[in-house]
Amino acid sequence: MNGGPRGLLRSALHTRRRELIRLTGWSLVQAVPALLSGRLVAMAVDDGFLAGRGAAGFGWLGLLACAVLVGAWGTRRATLELAGIVEPFRDVLVDLVTTGTLHRSARLGQPADTAGVARLTEQVEIAREAYGAVVMFVQTFAVTAVSVLIGLASLDPALLLLVAPPLAAGLGLFLSALRAMAARQRAVVLADEAIAGYGGAVAGGLRDVTACGAEERVRGRAGVRIDDAASAARALARLTALRTAALGVGGWLPVVLILAAAPWLVRGGATAGAIMGALTYVSQSLQPALRSFVQGLGGSGLWLLVTIGRILEAAEDDKESPATAKETGKDPPRAAGSGKPGDVDGRVELRGVTFGYARSAEPVVQDLDLDLPTGTHLAVVGPSGAGKSTLAALIAGVLEPQAGRIRLGGVPVRPQDNGRLIRSRVLIPQEAYVFAGTLRENLAYLHPEATKRDLDAAVHAIGAGPLTERLGGYDAAVDPARLSAGERQSIALVRALLPPARLVLLDEATCHLDPAAEAVAERAFARRPATLIVCAHRISSALRADLVLVMDGPRCRIGTHDQLTADCALYRELVGHWGGLEQPQAAVGSGGAKRWRSRL
Repeated sequence: MNGGPRGLLRSALHTRRRELIRLTGWSLVQAVPALLSGRLVAMAVDDGFLAGRGAAGFGWLGLLACAVLVGAWGTRRATLELAGIVEPFRDVLVDLVTTGTLHRSARLGQPADTAGVARLTEQVEIAREAYGAVVMFVQTFAVTAVSVLIGLASLDPALLLLVAPPLAAGLGLFLSALRAMAARQRAVVLADEAIAGYGGAVAGGLRDVTACGAEERVRGRAGVRIDDAASAARALARLTALRTAALGVGGWLPVVLILAAAPWLVRGGATAGAIMGALTYVSQSLQPALRSFVQGLGGSGLWLLVTIGRILEAAEDDKESPATAKETGKDPPRAAGSGKPGDVDGRVELRGVTFGYARSAEPVVQDLDLDLPTGTHLAVVGPSGAGKSTLAALIAGVLEPQAGRIRLGGVPVRPQDNGRLIRSRVLIPQEAYVFAGTLRENLAYLHPEATKRDLDAAVHAIGAGPLTERLGGYDAAVDPARLSAGERQSIALVRALLPPARLVLLDEATCHLDPAAEAVAERAFARRPATLIVCAHRISSALRADLVLVMDGPRCRIGTHDQLTADCALYRELVGHWGGLEQPQAAVGSGGAKRWRSRL
């Protein structure tokens, strides 16, 4: 993300300008005691007690008490306004962590990102709390410091010479040490992640550790990580001396200077009340605000910068993170099949594709070559566990092959592709996803610009008209829990039919429909100028296809229904198992049978 943690923080504040303005307004109310306290004390001393008018003195102090109540009310309102700034920022961080963790955990040959649990459960909450604290501390200090300086100037401008320079020096000393403190804090965070990651790995293999007698080795490695964390924490603690020094210079040195310069101030015309008011400003307003600022920025601020930096580093694989999309006003990448198809056609090419779910396991797909011209209707059949869904996921780019290459329209297919390919393919799995919202939102999710005419045509083509009427039309709310599996599949099929995708993969996406409804849906897709790949669960799907790919683990055969019936024993066995269905009069589409190639 451009700008790193500071860029994310600036962008987050920029997007919540209205809430920040309201927070500033209430912070001004909160600062009323800081603005008036010294002045009211000075008037109570000079015009009240020293003048022999005790009632007047107590009256000024009563006004100070009222100012404190007003400030307390402002503090309460400012705290409430803070939630409108903090909670949206937390949502941005959760999006970043979840997306990055899922992407890394899904990588082939890589272990699950167990450190992502620490980022999600600990670092996000730390960042959330620290963000709110830092915003409040910085806002309060800035408003209080300005109020105190204005109040000192109203008492005697000479007082600014005794307060402003030490305050600036203390702030400079503190801010100059922040970079080193941030580095120490980062080391603490990385050490915590290392402990979490190693603990997750050990927890998953406790039986193996015990069986191999490796308890001492595991304990030793865990101890090293714990010692590293303790060392990082001690190094950070040593830098707290600089925070104490900054507080001494910026908060206590002005008190000493005011007391030491009292005779000079009196000779210059300052009253005893003015000196008392100056001490009140510094000790009761400036010191507490400076202490909260230094401790908050030196504690919560460091945690905020480091944890956000770590979260952004963990999400750097995403070309455009959800947070970036939200803050720049761009739409996040949509699911496969959304938008326009671009210039990618539906030609599918596989060359030497091999895939297994573990490096040591037997490949599910091995050394597979396959050519499918645009418009081919391919049915993929095979026994359960043969690799049909795996092949569909590989072609869709959900999985990455261990060897070989996959191309769609001549463009390499890669996981998490946010380019033009994602607009050219759509995969519908067996378990159709329907979310809470209107029917229109569910149907048009992959094609938001679809008109009512487009929706009507797609619903009619899939045969989902009765379902649409039963639900109450496109603007009716959909409760996924009240839909049957077949109804959810119908909605997902309409959703997949709407966008102009050049490749459609139906991974048993019609298994909950009856044979007649399944035929209607498959013919609707086959009529489009797109390549259609169907992971079949009925012989009727194979009979409607131009070509049939028979999978039995790494062994594959491809051909027409008649060819495979004649020379593939497994296909004949599958046909016999399905049984009882007649071949249609004519299969939909035949151009795809003219060109194909598969390594057997």
